[in-house]
Amino acid sequence: MAVVNVHQAKTQLSRLLAQVEAGEEVVIARRGNPVARLVRCQPETKRQPDVLKGKVSIPESFFEPLPEEELASWEGR
Repeated sequence: MAVVNVHQAKTQLSRLLAQVEAGEEVVIARRGNPVARLVRCQPETKRQPDVLKGKVSIPESFFEPLPEEELASWEGR
């Protein structure tokens, strides 16, 4: 894990990003104190509609009102 100061991070950002892309973590420090960590982002996955269709069922009781005592506990009463 590389530790760089803010000035180095500003002047060498492209090189630091290349290190992060290669799997390394980079910590940016101000006056020797860690402030931020650069890590590789997870690639966004494409959403797939209906991927759980037929695998999940919601019972009718889900739509019924909550009992008064449970509703009160959710509302902090």
